[in-house]
Amino acid sequence: MAQQMFDFEGASGRRLSGRLESPQATPRGWAIFAHCFTCGKDSLAAVRISRALARAGIGVLRFDFAGLGGSGGETFAADIDDLIAAADAMTAAGKSPSLLIGHSLGGAAALAAASELASIEAVATIGAPADIGHVLSHFDPGELARIDAEGVGEIELAGRHFLLRRSFIDDIRQQDLLSYVRDLKRPLLVLHAPSDPIVGIDNASEIFQHAKHPKSFVSLDTADHLLTNRTDAEYAAAVIAAWASRYLPPLEEDLPDLSRGDGVTALETGNGKFQLAMQAGPHHFLADEPVSVGGLASGLSPYELVSAGLAACTVMTMRMYAERKGLPLDRAGITVRYSKRPEDSPADFFERIITLEGPLDAAQRDKLMSIADRCPVDLTLVRGSEISTRLAE
Repeated sequence: MAQQMFDFEGASGRRLSGRLESPQATPRGWAIFAHCFTCGKDSLAAVRISRALARAGIGVLRFDFAGLGGSGGETFAADIDDLIAAADAMTAAGKSPSLLIGHSLGGAAALAAASELASIEAVATIGAPADIGHVLSHFDPGELARIDAEGVGEIELAGRHFLLRRSFIDDIRQQDLLSYVRDLKRPLLVLHAPSDPIVGIDNASEIFQHAKHPKSFVSLDTADHLLTNRTDAEYAAAVIAAWASRYLPPLEEDLPDLSRGDGVTALETGNGKFQLAMQAGPHHFLADEPVSVGGLASGLSPYELVSAGLAACTVMTMRMYAERKGLPLDRAGITVRYSKRPEDSPADFFERIITLEGPLDAAQRDKLMSIADRCPVDLTLVRGSEISTRLAE
């Protein structure tokens, strides 16, 4: 995955701080993630869900609403307009979003903003309230009365301080979120934890009841409201990715088919514990394990063979593209390193280091690097595949 800064001008004219999580392979589509009221673009839920979606092929923009994180501003009153501004900025960058994802109050903002965005094909909410005024129930009544009287005040919520204006509170009280739900006219996925103590499950029921089909509900079981458990966040992302796949634009392939072949045969030689005689058509070679694990080191190990396939496919794909487009690529080379990262998901990590020789300009190099992410073996590894096993007759 590649992460890059994506700052843009919000509805108030201030710069909003964003991060764009891009898939390694050709993006299946683009999404915007709207964070919860007390969160930000770097909250656990925002980061984990965005990265998990990127691994599933969906690029995601997560950004700080005005008043949070690295963004300028004073209140949350323009959240809806900021989402619209985010979508406009992505579209201008050639990454038009098809999916809106909102967490808690961000889910309410996503529901309200969707009807204003022609490119949005589907909306997913996580722990969203059915009544936006619900957020006021978490404030001290005395503090709200003081803001009503003075016009502005600072409140503390979840250990963070927020500057609220009376206009924001008035906005919250007047909004009718369920009217947005009834008029959504887009597929809706509602994810909610039944035991959520912050936004009760009855909120999900109301949203679901007022929404029109196609609509779906998925229980997040024992998850907490902020999805602080990594497993819960990644489960939510996997559900969203699978559900959204039918609403994302079709993936266009503009690459040759490098998958043809008659198969590879592996047969034990009897030399050492692991040595195999490998045959692929007229080609013969050995596979083995390193001496450190009991092998003879007489051939490539299984993961080295996988790395070799990725390396070869990457270079061949870049060469074919360069020939097709007439790019001055003299020679391409690559080193692929495989490692395990038990603390991350997925744990398997392939690092590619590419060298490009020839009088290529910066745009041509960037295009070849982009094409490298679309080689067929890369796509197979990133998207996953089905394996069938049977006993020979």
